[in-house]
Amino acid sequence: MSTDPFGEVLRVTLGEETPSRLDKALALYVPEGLGLSRSRIAKLVEEGAVRRGGEVLIAKSKVAEGEEIEITLSAPEDVETVAEDIPLEVVYEDDDLIVINKPAGMVVHPAVGNPCGTLVNALLWHCGESLQGIGGEKRPGIVHRIDKDTSGLLVAAKTAAAHQGLAAQFEAHTVHRHYLALVHGVPYVGDPRLRGLNGVSVETGGVVRIATQLDRHRGDRQKQAVVPSGGRHAVTRARVVETYGQPAGISLIDCWLETGRTHQIRVHMAYAGHGLIGDQTYGGRRRMSEKALGAAGVAAAEAFPRQALHAATLGFTHPITGEELHFESPLPQDICDLIAAFVPPVSAG
Repeated sequence: MSTDPFGEVLRVTLGEETPSRLDKALALYVPEGLGLSRSRIAKLVEEGAVRRGGEVLIAKSKVAEGEEIEITLSAPEDVETVAEDIPLEVVYEDDDLIVINKPAGMVVHPAVGNPCGTLVNALLWHCGESLQGIGGEKRPGIVHRIDKDTSGLLVAAKTAAAHQGLAAQFEAHTVHRHYLALVHGVPYVGDPRLRGLNGVSVETGGVVRIATQLDRHRGDRQKQAVVPSGGRHAVTRARVVETYGQPAGISLIDCWLETGRTHQIRVHMAYAGHGLIGDQTYGGRRRMSEKALGAAGVAAAEAFPRQALHAATLGFTHPITGEELHFESPLPQDICDLIAAFVPPVSAG
């Protein structure tokens, strides 16, 4: 991103197999994380804000692979989403970005059914005039999301340049994200059932690698599902940290993402037969042993009101300064209380 007298300029280089029409090419190659919707891009084209080497382009203009398209963004407008004074746990903040430890129960972005009380509402209040504009609006740049009932670390951009830089890192899968989760059973690498699943392999260090295609569930469009073809490629790695019960009935696992698809960890662990504790969507109904976990442990696990998933670590390169940043968030109290209800843990070794 650079600037000219008319405002910020986004430069997009068209890649392989680019559509020949400008509007279709931009829809494919403008990074999703920048927050420029197709309607917003179409409006910029109509306004004459899209150029190639100084030539103003229209929607039907012919373009080709390797060409650089310049999009001049207009001055930011006040966003309709209302700023709300909602307490936030700020882990890090500077002029370009902010890292939040999101509590479970908070939706990240306003949507139908959740117009207020979201992280974006809270960031609008907290950041105020420090927001320099994302996609033509004064709003925080959300480059990744975690589910409403997942807790943990999330980064948001305060400037368009930071937004573009962070979005590029997420797109290139260079951001380091680790999640801690409590799951049914123990996903050990030696389990023959687990090793026999399509897309599941084992790596050194007791790591289970799950690589599948994910797409919307045919029977429920709000859910994701593992599909044999189509969809989007998704890769999750998981390692057992600790097990609970005699014999082990629940385990704490460390999951890290090579890709970042909707509900990825929840879907992949359910596919592997080790759904998350408390996950009403993907966890399934699993019978737990009082002998293994204790009566109090079983009762606590069955009553846990959310998926036991926490975004524990987040690492990336600062998009402006180039500094390597790394953040950690300990397990929240509700998950700690759940673990405390189990019989003494057995080390995973």
